Amino acid sequence: MNARGVILLNTGSPDSPDVQHVRQYLREFLMDARVMDVPWLLRALIVNFAVLPFRARFSAAAYAKIWTPNGSPLVTTCRRVQGLLEDRLGLPVELGMRYGKPSIASALERLLGHNIDELVAVPLFPHYAISSYETAVARMRELIQEMAPTLSMRVQPPFYDHPAYIGALVATAEPELRRGFDHLLFSFHGLPERHIRKADPSKKQCLVRSDCCEIDGPATPTCYRAQCVRTMKAFVAKAGLGECSFSFAFQSRFGPCRWLQPETFDTIKHLGHQGCKRLVVICPSFVADCLETLEEIGVRAKELYQNAGGGEFVMVPCLNDHPAWLDALTQMLKEPW
Repeated sequence: MNARGVILLNTGSPDSPDVQHVRQYLREFLMDARVMDVPWLLRALIVNFAVLPFRARFSAAAYAKIWTPNGSPLVTTCRRVQGLLEDRLGLPVELGMRYGKPSIASALERLLGHNIDELVAVPLFPHYAISSYETAVARMRELIQEMAPTLSMRVQPPFYDHPAYIGALVATAEPELRRGFDHLLFSFHGLPERHIRKADPSKKQCLVRSDCCEIDGPATPTCYRAQCVRTMKAFVAKAGLGECSFSFAFQSRFGPCRWLQPETFDTIKHLGHQGCKRLVVICPSFVADCLETLEEIGVRAKELYQNAGGGEFVMVPCLNDHPAWLDALTQMLKEPW
């Protein structure tokens, strides 16, 4: 029997909320051509002279609000999932971050120490995006070519509508859904519209026709927005919420270019103005709580909503180490190659 190992891939986190560490992390992240897809020289000028002098301090202050005694919530939770999954599978499991530590290279090195000859890479991104799923997988492939060119690798495809993932989402949200709500908002990570168009191989579907996310076409396997819509619809069907009030929006807008609409903060402010008494927000793009959920939604979005006249604001925790999520990961990893 072949010796198999598993690597969990995620975006990453700075080493600490100190401005210096946040600046280092942001530089690595934003200099990735799949994240900021402009020519290298222009990208370097924007990152080093327009973004980092201002953004690093703002982001450091945000990280400081969510940092724990054990470090980054994202890294800590993913480490916990790594250990629990290893116990369940009886296989070596490592965690590799696209940016920061633990790096993908260090994770691969540790797995090779187990003399594996098959690797299962699990990008912890439910939806395909050039700036998350694709860049993590591309880096993984580059490192395998450098470090273990004969290693066999399987990559877990985006699992945006996998029944086990949807079931896990519903299980995490169920305690809040049972209490009732005026509106359920699905807040997905945002992307520039040009990334959506760029990922469309046909150049005739994404953001071209009004029903682009409702049809199956050549763009669907790589269309982030369509996959987000399908996650929402699958969740609503699984939870039996067809008669309830729900919508979706996109968060984390950055820079002057046009991003996917509607925008989360605009939507939340509007719901507050409408007098929404109990708003429940779920963030299906993120499998572990992180800056974008704990601070952007849990702090800033809540404050915006309540200042606009809204009532109770509830953020559903991410999947984190919920047993249903561990069940889902285990199931996906045991499915046929």
